[in-house]
Amino acid sequence: MQGVNIEEGRRDFKLKRIVIKVGTSTLTHASGQINFYQMDHIARQIADIKNRGHEVTLVSSGAIGSGMGKMGLKKKPAGIPQRQALAAIGQGVMMHMYEKFFGEYNQIVAQVLLTRDDINSRERYLNARHTLTALHQYDVVPIINENDTTSFDEIRFGDNDNLAALTAVLVDADLLILLSDIDGLYRENPQENPNAEFIETVTSVTGETESMAGKPGSSLGSGGMVTKIEAAKVATNNGIPMILANGSRKEVLVDIVEGKKIGTLFLPKEHRMGIRKGWIGFASKTEGALAVDSGAENALKNRGKSLLPSGIVSVEGSFVKGSVISITGSNGEFARGISNYDSEEINRIKGCHSRDIERILGYCHYMEIINRDHLTLL
Repeated sequence: MQGVNIEEGRRDFKLKRIVIKVGTSTLTHASGQINFYQMDHIARQIADIKNRGHEVTLVSSGAIGSGMGKMGLKKKPAGIPQRQALAAIGQGVMMHMYEKFFGEYNQIVAQVLLTRDDINSRERYLNARHTLTALHQYDVVPIINENDTTSFDEIRFGDNDNLAALTAVLVDADLLILLSDIDGLYRENPQENPNAEFIETVTSVTGETESMAGKPGSSLGSGGMVTKIEAAKVATNNGIPMILANGSRKEVLVDIVEGKKIGTLFLPKEHRMGIRKGWIGFASKTEGALAVDSGAENALKNRGKSLLPSGIVSVEGSFVKGSVISITGSNGEFARGISNYDSEEINRIKGCHSRDIERILGYCHYMEIINRDHLTLL
């Protein structure tokens, strides 16, 4: 497996860039108050990892939970404006403490707030990538959180597990680490069944894997095992291994970097998609859909072909040239790609041979609806 070598009792990774996500349950007490010991412990481990020559990007939850603690609230409010207000209060508290703790280990930190729109937009996606690259060149630790103070439901990541996975794709990470309040993935909920089987390695995220996820997590956090499995799908499909481990474990990050078998390892796909294909497949927002016949589906899935107009059965939605489009087949969506034509043009040439495009439209800018280089299989 590229970049991962599994040996007896050990995991060896070829590491340069590491993305670490720390959950609310790790950073705060049950009361919502900040767990200063844990924050200091995390900062010290990351400083040590950086001193070994690794680049580290930290994705941190805890803003809303810290805001709740600051305001003396025991339960997360249901209203978006109230959550945004608590995030605004808590984010300042979190960054102040991160600066204090990282500063003790001679490390500089920088706050980076993202929304779904920052990821959906190709231009803003690249801008975020360039900014993170520049921060690492300055030897700074970027601390990323969702911009809860401005993002609404339709543009929210919804949890920092998926944000961490998309960040790992964004920076082309060699490893994604999710720290939570559980040791890893179990076949059943260990709180309900103390004898539940622990899963040490997941070779591929399947429907069976997803069925182990159970329900979302605590009242302070927004994730749970469901979002961690979703994050694993994004990371591993982009060729990035992911480890889920308990953030309360002593020296957990150092042990992982040293190759010790900690938590559950999700193995990556054999080949990396690359930044562009990763964005198309997992970070972009689709503007429409193209249903294709079995011949086109087979050509795209198994023969590495581009999507031609002859294989298109129907067009859904209204979109312009350059939009990211969902491609559906016999079992639903199986690919996404950037369209060379708008929806009206495709409706006119669907089912036709490429040689007929100019006759029908009066011009032919491209022979393919979606070029293979701009298409990602899911």
